[in-house]
This record gives sequence, C-alpha cells and structure tokens, in this order.
Amino acid sequence: MPELPPPITVVGIGADGWPGLSTTGRAALRAAEVVVGGPRQLDLLPQDEVAAERVPWPSPLRPAVPGLLAAHADRRVAVLASGDPMFYGIGRTLAETVGAGRLRVLPHPSSVSHACARLGWPLESTEVVSLVGRPLDTLALALNPGRRLLVLSADATTPAAVAALLTARGYGAARLRVLEQLGGPAERRLDGTADDWPHPPGDPLNVIAVDLGDGPRSPLVPGLPDAAYESDGQLTKRHVRAATLAVLAPSPGELLWDVGGGSGSIAVEWLRAHRDCQAVSIERDPVRAERIARNAAALGVPRLRVVTSPAPAALSELPTPDAVFIGGGLTATGLLDSCWAALRPGGRIVANTVTLESEALLTEWYRRHGGELVKLAVAHAVPVGGFTGWRQAMPVTQWSAVKPNTPQENAS
Repeated sequence: MPELPPPITVVGIGADGWPGLSTTGRAALRAAEVVVGGPRQLDLLPQDEVAAERVPWPSPLRPAVPGLLAAHADRRVAVLASGDPMFYGIGRTLAETVGAGRLRVLPHPSSVSHACARLGWPLESTEVVSLVGRPLDTLALALNPGRRLLVLSADATTPAAVAALLTARGYGAARLRVLEQLGGPAERRLDGTADDWPHPPGDPLNVIAVDLGDGPRSPLVPGLPDAAYESDGQLTKRHVRAATLAVLAPSPGELLWDVGGGSGSIAVEWLRAHRDCQAVSIERDPVRAERIARNAAALGVPRLRVVTSPAPAALSELPTPDAVFIGGGLTATGLLDSCWAALRPGGRIVANTVTLESEALLTEWYRRHGGELVKLAVAHAVPVGGFTGWRQAMPVTQWSAVKPNTPQENAS
C-alpha cells in the first residue's frame, strides 16, 4: 500500500498568542516543518520556539488551499487558526479539501466563548452573525426586538457600519459593545448606542455585542406583508405565498430554483427559512432582476443568486435543484419539461398560474404525473359605501408534485 501523507495539525490560537497555547498545541508547532497561517497569527509564534518554515495564506484564500497543501504534501504541516478552527474558521475549508480524517484539530476558546464569558450571556441562546466575507445586509435577518447578537467583524470599520445599519433599520437605540483582542493583553471594550456611535475604527480583531432592545419585528415564517417587497405588481401575494412555501417545504441545505422571479418573494422567504438554504432566482427582465437583489438584501438574505436570462435556456448551467417554483412563463416552450428533468428524484415542484391557458397545461401535467392540483382563492374585506363587502382576488391554480425516485411511465 502507498504510504499515507502525514496528518495536518490545525492549532487554534488566540490573542494571548504562544503563552495561551496548551502543551499539546506548542508541541505540535515545534514539531512542524511548515506552519501556515495569517501574518498576524504567524507573528505570534516566537522564533526561538518554532523553527518551521512560515507560509502566509495568499489572498483569496479558499482557491489557494489545495495548491498550497499539495506543495507541502510530504512535510509535517501545521495550520494556525483563530480560536476554534471549526467555528467560522479555516477548519471547514481544510476538511472539505483533504477530508476530516487527515486533520488533527486542537481548538482554542473562540472569540464568541470569550465574549459570552465577559458579558455573562449564555452561549446557547446567543445568536452569532459572521460578517467576515459576507455582506453587511446579512445582519438584517437577525433583527428582532429584545434579541442579543454577537457579530464577528470583518475589520476595524465593521462596528460603525453595523451601527449605521441598525439605525437605518429602526434599532438606533440598540446598545453596542465592541470587544477587541479578546483574551489578550491588549483587550479593550468600547460602549455606545447605534444612533450615536462615538468611536473611530479601532483594532481589526473585534467582536460586536448587540442588545437590540425595541424595534421592528421581522417574522421568520412565510407570508411577509406585501409591503415588505419593492414590486411592479409581479409579486406572489402574501396568502398565496405562504401556501406555496408550505408545499415547497424548505429544509436546511436545500436548493430552490425560483423560475420567473418577479419580485423574488418566493426565493427570499425560502432563504429566510434557514441560514443553510440556497436559492437561485431566474428572471429575464434586467430591471426586475435588480429589484429581486434589492429585496433580498433588504430582507436579510443577500446570498440569493439572481440569474438575468430567459428560461428554460438559463437552466442548463445551474446546479441540480431540490425544489422548483415556477411563478411565470409556464407556456414557454419546454419550460416545465426542463424543470421536471432537472429536478432531483424526491424533489418538489410547484407551479402557480392565473390564466386559463397555463391552467390547462397544469391540468395535463397533473394527469400525467399526479401530485396535487388546487385552486387558491383569497378575498379581502373592503368598504362598500357605508358598509363592508368582499373583494375577490384572481384565483390561483397551483400544481405541485414530488418527482418519483424511480422512472415512471407517463399515463396514456
């Protein structure tokens, strides 16, 4: 059998540097032939203790990992990570690159553990939002009255940016505490409120503790008010949207195709269901596509991918979906066939329409593939002179089905 490459040791290190490392961590670094890490982390190692070659991570980091590890495949490699390598750290990337079996991970207390210890906050009930390599609008999804958040900063400018976002979102009175260099000799705390943040940029190694206090609610269940969306009228309305998401049934890690995105509401609320959900919104109109992106950012899910191209042509290059929603363009030649063919076995498809022509098409697909064919009708109470009556919205025909795990013959 070929000799296996040596394991890669991943050593968590804090702001307290070498003195804060365990005996095991120090021994691993002393034994290494190559130590890889960020420049700040590498500078924490004393020259007289660690004789290994020091290799700083290139930028961008993730694409460079396979090549860098391959270049040192026959040597004893140690990788430095901030705090706990498996908590928003390099450990995940390394496990995905070389496999968890090749890693030996030696964690250090994370900045979140240090922060909760300083604040007296229970770790299990404190929400953590990372803005490292993520858009600032990611924070918006976590905003709700009375919540406590720990925000992992991208750099020294993040606290002021967070304060500005909170103020713009109605949380100007939120209390902010910026905790710098946690666990190290230069540890420092800065206090203030979002609408009157007085501090210039400080240390780039910081965590922001946020006590939100009072502010606007942001419900997490499907069916946000229609007014939450910027729209030109191409919007799946609130009650139909809630029913549609219930049938699509998002689950962590699953990918949705939102075909004919309109205002993007189905994809947005799919993503809001869980932070690991993924979605692609396909919209041929560039103006609407830009609007979808704005809605996604405003509602805390800027990770929504928007493809500006007509379907079904745009679908061939997309990853396999776990669920497909078709909100427009049903009569486009080959659209339903393409979506059904792309859907993974066991995946869900849902199509909505208000036209007779598309309803006839959905009825035929119901005959061929089964599933459910329903009509959703919503009426709103409106003034009628001095009285009140019902105003009926256009009824929506909805076909939904689960793709079989084994091929089936079409019904004749």
